[in-house]
Amino acid sequence: MKVFLDNCTAPVLASTLDGYIQHETHRAFHIKDVPGLPNGRNSTDLDWISLLKTTNERWIFITGDGRVLKNPAERAALRSAGLHGFVLAPAYQKTPLHQVASTLIWKWPEIQQVTDLVGAPAMHEISMTRSTKLRPLPL
Repeated sequence: MKVFLDNCTAPVLASTLDGYIQHETHRAFHIKDVPGLPNGRNSTDLDWISLLKTTNERWIFITGDGRVLKNPAERAALRSAGLHGFVLAPAYQKTPLHQVASTLIWKWPEIQQVTDLVGAPAMHEISMTRSTKLRPLPL
């Protein structure tokens, strides 16, 4: 499985998560490092959704921007792409970066479990509180 982190997340989150999940043969990429993305870091949400949809690999994505669910075109693209998406809770904006990185690693087993048990497309919110389970979001 590959994990895509968009421009609403810091690149260090992708590299930290990647270092942790590589032992399970998974990879994590920040948008700036995704091979084949036409405009690199300047790609629109529709661009990266389209790219992830067309690859033969299993992708999930993590974003810090819940507005991706409010734009009708992006919602439709996400549904048709059949992706599992994870939105960082709004508290993410005020949480120190090292704590966000540790929360992603803490939540990784639950993220894996959800992607294995719940059929795509699906969206969940990642709380910054470690004891709170992933919360399903309407897609």
